[in-house]
Amino acid sequence: MDNEKEKETREFYDRLKVELDLSNSWPALYLYKFIVPSDQDNIVRVEEAFDCMGAVIKTTKSKTGKFTSISIDVMMKDSQEIIDKYIEVSTIKGIISL
Repeated sequence: MDNEKEKETREFYDRLKVELDLSNSWPALYLYKFIVPSDQDNIVRVEEAFDCMGAVIKTTKSKTGKFTSISIDVMMKDSQEIIDKYIEVSTIKGIISL
């Protein structure tokens, strides 16, 4: 089952790379959007992933305060760099990439 999930994940990122390359010229400004449980450690880990990149990061707590949305505008050199960041933050517990 893990192999199937890994295959689906790999196929998803392959399709995303193609779409990004077709719709952008590099370098390009890219908007990441994430939702994380409102644990300060989760938010800090996302922010640290984009540290020293000149990213503009905006956070907004949900009405109930259980979740925080994080929007990140950052200049990326190519589609692979975008995908690498998605993979890096995917290890954060409860993160949802939009």
